[in-house]
Amino acid sequence: MNEMTAYVTAFVEQLAHMGVQQVVISPGSRSTPLAMVMAEHPTLNIHVHIDERSAAFFALGMAKASGEPVALVCTSGTAVANYYPAIVEAYYARVPLVVITADRPHELRDVGAPQAINQLHMYGSYVKWFVDMALPEGNERMLRYAEMVAARAVYVASSVPKGPVHINVPLREPLVPMIDESLFLPSSPTRIVYKGNKHLCEEMIDELYAELSGVEKGVIICGDLHIEGFSEAVVKLAEALQYPILADPLSPLRTGTHEKRCIIESYDAMLKNETFADKFVPDVVIRFGAMPVSKSLYVWLQKHKQVKQIVVDEAGQWRDPTLSLQVLIEANEVQFCYDLAQRASHSFRSSQWMSKWQYMNERAKHILLKAEEETSMFEGKIFIELANLLPDKATLYVGNSMPIRDADTFFMSSNKRIRLLANRGANGIDGVVSSALGASYVSQPLVLVIGDLSFYHDLNGLLAAKLQQLHATIIVLNNNGGGIFSFLPQANEPKHFERLFGTPTHLSFQHAVDMYNGHYEKVETWEHFRRAMTDALSRPTLNVIEVPTSREYNVKIYRKLWKDVSQEMSNLLNKGE
Repeated sequence: MNEMTAYVTAFVEQLAHMGVQQVVISPGSRSTPLAMVMAEHPTLNIHVHIDERSAAFFALGMAKASGEPVALVCTSGTAVANYYPAIVEAYYARVPLVVITADRPHELRDVGAPQAINQLHMYGSYVKWFVDMALPEGNERMLRYAEMVAARAVYVASSVPKGPVHINVPLREPLVPMIDESLFLPSSPTRIVYKGNKHLCEEMIDELYAELSGVEKGVIICGDLHIEGFSEAVVKLAEALQYPILADPLSPLRTGTHEKRCIIESYDAMLKNETFADKFVPDVVIRFGAMPVSKSLYVWLQKHKQVKQIVVDEAGQWRDPTLSLQVLIEANEVQFCYDLAQRASHSFRSSQWMSKWQYMNERAKHILLKAEEETSMFEGKIFIELANLLPDKATLYVGNSMPIRDADTFFMSSNKRIRLLANRGANGIDGVVSSALGASYVSQPLVLVIGDLSFYHDLNGLLAAKLQQLHATIIVLNNNGGGIFSFLPQANEPKHFERLFGTPTHLSFQHAVDMYNGHYEKVETWEHFRRAMTDALSRPTLNVIEVPTSREYNVKIYRKLWKDVSQEMSNLLNKGE
């Protein structure tokens, strides 16, 4: 075994020992030793993706769905730059990625060598840690160094807050490693890392409960946060404090077997009514996870800066776009909920505040679910249908722009264990197909709901489904353009609206789906949609269901429903309810 092979092998073996199981590789020459040694490793699963941009989002989807670090490997040059969008998303969404980029040796940098760019700190502040590794050597000290870098990279990526790390690996020719049966024989001891959770001391919990014990008007807000046991813990806290939970669709709270009496799903529509928003101002807000999708919730929090906002985040990061945070609690969210609930459970609390939120929520839900009566292909109704059609333990990946807002409005609570995922770190419409297909590798069955422009952005991501024979169903809501702009002030400027914002493409996606051996179906009735969904869930291949919709009609129905909810809120408030 030569020096380069021994060095790379020590690095790869430590990655596997630290828990990396999935590796996404894009073909290239400079990364040859990394790719070949990884392909030989007995416990690593290799996924080959030609397009680095798609590869990175595929890895992101796998890591998001599994919660485990996924390794990414590419050659030198602009291949490295194509990872950038997914790394930005991973950073903000707290997704663990170990990004490994091959590079020219130091003597070939900045001298005009082919396929050589400055890869040092390529991703800037969007990675938790960067290292430009030493050139391979085979002595014991350098093998231990390679192991240390691998161990540290996985540890940093998977520590709270999770996120991407970047390892730049310079390699000299010859690049082909010496592969034989002794490649992964035990050599030096591998590293072990023990991790614990941050928690508040007893005195701090007592002090916080003393402050909250006399506060009836409290609200718990839950955004995207997938931690084992969190749903049960935060519900227990809500019941003990008698605070309603405003549950974002990406929180784990709208679905599952936990108790849901405290869950408020329709707050976005309710808070659009100014009278309701002003009358139902809490004295304290306890917030978990990322900022929710709802703009009306954001405006509500921003308007009432006098409300005491408490953010609980084990990572200790100031995720507060409203700029209203008063208290940051750096503690494990599950343990915090149980500790505080234990204090509150000693005293019985009956809250009219909670009852009013629950009643208003039920009235708003009743009106919003009237969208189920729509006979035309209204986009929001897709999520009402999916709540009925998806089986237990399904994963629903939701595209950005309008689909995630449709999910927020129309995907109500269910006892089914349906997990909702989305790329809400940077909220981009790029790479969503690849991300969903990556998630489908570890989560089955998986359904993606996506707009036509976002689908077009990532059509080449469909190659993964063909090459790896993945089972996924993609619902393309085709309103021939950017539907979300029809809800924005730009829509009032008709002269340039279609050209600059509506951006119709007039594309038919059937030929693209056929190219990747997928099953394509275009539906124009709800009966046809239900049949297509039932067939797709039972067909173990790539399925694409195109749903033609109208941007103008979507806006019309949405505004009618919002108006009806607002009127109902006003009527109830006028009656003193």
